[in-house]
Amino acid sequence: VVGSDGRYFSKTAIEIVVQMAAANGIGRLVIGQNGILSTPAVSCIIRKIKAAGGIILTASHSPGGPGGEFGVKFEVANGGPAPDIVSDKIYQISKTLEEYAICPDLRVDLSRIGRQEFDLENKFKPFRVEIVDSVDIYLNLLRSIFDFNAIRNLLTGPNQIKIRIDAMNGVMGPYVRRILCDELGAPANSAINCIPLEDFGGQPPDPNLTYATALLEAMRGGEYGFGAAFDADGDRYMILGQNGFFVNASDSLAIIAANLSCIPYFCQMGVRGFGRSMPTSTALDKVAKVMKVPVYETPTGWRYFSNLMDSGRCSLCGEESFGTGSDHLREKDGLWAVLVWLSILAARKQSVEEIVRDHWTKFGRHYYCRFDYEALEPRTAYFIMRDLEALITDKSFSHQQFAVGNNIYSVERTDSFEYIDPVDGTVTKRQGLRIIFSDASRLIFRMSASSHVRATLRIYAESYEKDPSQHNKEPQVM
Repeated sequence: VVGSDGRYFSKTAIEIVVQMAAANGIGRLVIGQNGILSTPAVSCIIRKIKAAGGIILTASHSPGGPGGEFGVKFEVANGGPAPDIVSDKIYQISKTLEEYAICPDLRVDLSRIGRQEFDLENKFKPFRVEIVDSVDIYLNLLRSIFDFNAIRNLLTGPNQIKIRIDAMNGVMGPYVRRILCDELGAPANSAINCIPLEDFGGQPPDPNLTYATALLEAMRGGEYGFGAAFDADGDRYMILGQNGFFVNASDSLAIIAANLSCIPYFCQMGVRGFGRSMPTSTALDKVAKVMKVPVYETPTGWRYFSNLMDSGRCSLCGEESFGTGSDHLREKDGLWAVLVWLSILAARKQSVEEIVRDHWTKFGRHYYCRFDYEALEPRTAYFIMRDLEALITDKSFSHQQFAVGNNIYSVERTDSFEYIDPVDGTVTKRQGLRIIFSDASRLIFRMSASSHVRATLRIYAESYEKDPSQHNKEPQVM
């Protein structure tokens, strides 16, 4: 299965993928019309047709255009990201390649839905390319998960809520228009920036408060009760309530977990466990304890959740970077998360802010911030982490106390996080430094996107507050 987020160079790259697939004995390619397929849709189609894997041409939330970013994601047969063992093998093979096969004259019409067959002079069996509607198969899956009538009534009934959805000129435009507008009845003007553009309109297609400014301003006006934005390939999202009330990703994951009974899929399938990446706040853990289901704390990267879901251990998982999904696929799924939120709104008949504040009252609030220090010289970043690890793992550091405002934080334990996969026993080491305090607050230090050119140091700060009278502060001042 082949798709892209529509960014600059995508169609050219798809043509090269087609030509190389034909020359290397791939029998069938399934490609989204005009090359467009969201990451969740690729995962969905792989699983539906039992494909060998998929190629997604995307650089996620990174800028597009001739001077922007370009990326390739490889999915395996379960519809999830390639695990480390596959990626490492690909890399090793790449270092020994001396030539490659290609059919340079083969041309495919990406705009025409249907089959196109090619006779490659009997070198292989006939080569088939199938151009499919970008939305159809994925939409059918969503119909089997949600109560569309309940959502439709929320958007069109007598007590309808006005929504504002920003596709950020990425892949999600066709999905938003077809599913939220055509299928579920939201007015056409509910959806903005729905035409996929090669440069995403000049803005990074990153669904956060920095870049989704058009959505934020519209929500602050008070006219809309629910707002959402998506990244370029549709696997990440952001939720806003009326007057621009922001729901952070860790809270969103925990609130979804606490309200899974609003979704027919989970009523039928049950809830077996939750997964979160290590830097994601422990808000999910509080919900899991009440629901009496296990929580799996994994390294950052969706591939770690795939094993858990394939083995039946995990029903819902998420990351602090606005990736959330369930075992309906093996990828994070932004539109699925938005439909979950709309289902919760329909069932509880409360506003986004009321739902969030009720959750805090019941489970406590996890104040949460992430600070990114980018473009560090890798050698400098290495020494920072080395010295930091030596400091926090020294015996003299344990049980120290730190005063911040009126709060006293007592160190309970520190470590360099490592993960032992409960399914196959694979050990993944050195995934970040953790300082865990006695009240469940945490400080996390983690290197990200390291290369020989630059590195990023991320610091995650989490402070737990049980007292509802203390739930109205800004996270940055906690």
